[in-house]
Amino acid sequence: ERPVTVLDWAEPALALGRELAAANPALRDTRWHRSRIGAALTIESTDLVTVSYVLNELTAPDRAALVDAAAHAAQAVVIVEPGTPDGYARVIEARDRLISAGFHVAAPCPHGAACPIAPGTDWCHFSARVSRSSLHRQVKGGSLAYEDEKFSYVAATRLPVDPAPARVVRKPQIRKGQVLLDLCEKDPALRRTTVTKRHGDLYRAARDTDWGDPWPPAGG
Repeated sequence: ERPVTVLDWAEPALALGRELAAANPALRDTRWHRSRIGAALTIESTDLVTVSYVLNELTAPDRAALVDAAAHAAQAVVIVEPGTPDGYARVIEARDRLISAGFHVAAPCPHGAACPIAPGTDWCHFSARVSRSSLHRQVKGGSLAYEDEKFSYVAATRLPVDPAPARVVRKPQIRKGQVLLDLCEKDPALRRTTVTKRHGDLYRAARDTDWGDPWPPAGG
């Protein structure tokens, strides 16, 4: 099993990472390196490269160089950006480069074709509920013990994959006796489907389905 390597230019970020990882035995052998992320970056051959909230800090040439370096080094690449229109645009740009490098999209898209969202009309993003510490609440000026973090992402692999038939791309709307699901499908196309009580088990599954989940569920 290959050790985890973390690269970041900011030493305080690396120090915080070391502190957080110290409590997790699985991360005990993690290697922490201060490295400038850009055109001169070299990434060792590895199974997986994750690029998280980094592309927004780089120039366009450095973004391209980083994605190319990740594609050259890894069998799988996951890129995550803030769930904003600009973050989505950067993810789409990276997705196109990964596909050009021979990668297959595993998620969230159920296809490797062009995104069916008309440019400028919307953007693909998802949401994850994140716990807030007391310090986090003070820094953010918030009172809740959590926040809903919006993000855009792409996961791709060199090996052929069988992606989900469709992906729920908006928060499901649960109404009396029915659930409305906004889906990105393999066609590729965006479509709203309505699941009602007469669909039986599929309706019960729809009520438990979250934004970002595959559809239908496995075995559905």
